[in-house]
Amino acid sequence: MRYVSTRGASADRRFSEVLMEGLAPDGGLYTPTAYPKVDDATLRRWRGLSYVELAFEIFSLYIDDIPADELRAIIGRTYTPEVFGSAQIVPLRTLDESIALLNLSNGPTFAFKDIAMQLLGNLFESELGRRGVQLNILGATSGDTGSAAEYAMCGKRNVRVFMLSPHGRMSPFQQAQMYSLQDENIHNLAIEGSFDTCQDIVKAVSADLAFKRRYNIGTVNSINWARLLAQVVYYFAGYFQATNENSDRVSFCVPSGNFGNICAGHVARMMGLPVDRLVLATNENDVLDEFFKTGRYRVRESSETMVTSSPSMDISKASNFERFVFDLLGRDAQRVAQLFGTELSQRSQFTLTAEEASRISTYGFVSGKSTHADRLRTIAETWENHRTIIDPHTADGVKVAREHVRPGVRTIVLETALPLKFADIIHEATGQTVPRPATVADLEERPRRCEVIAPSADQVMAFIAQHCNA
Repeated sequence: MRYVSTRGASADRRFSEVLMEGLAPDGGLYTPTAYPKVDDATLRRWRGLSYVELAFEIFSLYIDDIPADELRAIIGRTYTPEVFGSAQIVPLRTLDESIALLNLSNGPTFAFKDIAMQLLGNLFESELGRRGVQLNILGATSGDTGSAAEYAMCGKRNVRVFMLSPHGRMSPFQQAQMYSLQDENIHNLAIEGSFDTCQDIVKAVSADLAFKRRYNIGTVNSINWARLLAQVVYYFAGYFQATNENSDRVSFCVPSGNFGNICAGHVARMMGLPVDRLVLATNENDVLDEFFKTGRYRVRESSETMVTSSPSMDISKASNFERFVFDLLGRDAQRVAQLFGTELSQRSQFTLTAEEASRISTYGFVSGKSTHADRLRTIAETWENHRTIIDPHTADGVKVAREHVRPGVRTIVLETALPLKFADIIHEATGQTVPRPATVADLEERPRRCEVIAPSADQVMAFIAQHCNA
């Protein structure tokens, strides 16, 4: 298996190289030269596998430069009941005959990001030990990526984490979960701006190839192919739990801001998973909903990005979206470079041609939008009708999923986080107080390590250099 950049350069990379490199040198995203195809016989064989066994089968299709025994061991110590709460790892919970929830948030930080981040931590540690080098991870978070990455990397040998977050724009629980970590290899930088500001800084630093190579900068955002690959597995796991036969089809509804989670569903569908539709749900920051309805991708300025009650989706520039557009345009890297490298930088938007836009439906995508009032109502109704409390991002997914239900096709909504991370809106919607595990009972009162910094790539690079040379 080899990997290429969506913008045409950096051909013929292997998995371990793209794991460590993150963003391609030309600014594109790494993607496999072709998606492995899974036939009906393989699906039948996979149906009875454990999550660890299923992950090994899927990873083995994309990773051929890590010995099989070593890869199996990494997966085995990642996906355990002790870490994720059950042998199923991602159990399916039925709401009603048309909607089910895939529970992805039982990991250490109570968010779906743990599924991939725990694997990345173990992959990084293994590869860095083999190479005998140190990796400086630079990431951006709108809420859950940061804590999942930091909890996965704390205590890991040869790894430092520099995590950018939008100052004052995460929930109190999310902030406390990140900033209370005292590990010396974890550095939190609160950027004065939106998540998109943080993401732009990560890309700017990664684009400075001399700095990136000198300080061995890597990424954990969904621009890193390894993270997206880890998420592909639970689409297969969810499908097998929801169906009895391979002829059955399901839809997946995914709350989406940065397009990484639903892009993993796109990959699974391209591999041959019988997915009817991929339903994308946004909040008031509806850049992606606008694209799937009109073919126009129009990013917003930081000042235009709304602060909402589903804050992890307060994103107006979906960095992982480029991988899907690469496939949509027939893998025309020159056209992708024109759209993402030229038009976005000059005009902050691009519009597909009518012929290009007409291809969207062939990839199974539909979309919808949810507002604060919608999520309050959905949280309340889900509690009243099913005695299930869901977080506000999952509520966005349930609301949009119900708009796209088709007869005879079950829709699986991907859970985003546990409701305990958003206690205020849960109480507003239901009057219920969400219980907390004892391990986080005093989270907001713990000492914090965080530095507020101006929205400047130069200042972030200076901070990294200072702490790498200390």
